[in-house]
Amino acid sequence: MKKIIFVCTGNTCRSPMAEALAKKIIQESPLNIEVISRGISVYFPSSASNYAHVAMKEYDIDLKDHKSKGLESKDMENADLILTMTQGHKHYLLLNFPEYGKKIYTIKEFTNENGDIEDPFGGNLDSYKNCAANLNRVIKKAIKTISRTM
Repeated sequence: MKKIIFVCTGNTCRSPMAEALAKKIIQESPLNIEVISRGISVYFPSSASNYAHVAMKEYDIDLKDHKSKGLESKDMENADLILTMTQGHKHYLLLNFPEYGKKIYTIKEFTNENGDIEDPFGGNLDSYKNCAANLNRVIKKAIKTISRTM
């Protein structure tokens, strides 16, 4: 089984939404891929943000069981693909885990797009819904690429 990790800052907004969306898309496909999410700055387990919960309901996804987790070296070692939300996250991982550089991409880079998945943290519900829609779109593209290459 292949394994993908989505990485953001606190693992309470973008990466848990990405994980949940990817799991739903993969579940509806013949692919056998494990998906997890992690954060690079997680100091204690937290639930997904309230607006992330609400935004995911539009996709019939419930984040009630999510607890944030920090990224560890063993996660990266066991992953086949590591998709970050921003260039900053990618840069951090390349500096701290250079041995895994060949499997680290921003999600937009992996889907041949430019830019980052902007952090909705601190924003209103619309910013979370926009983030979720953007994630859903790029994850669908990423899954198509993965199905051809993994």
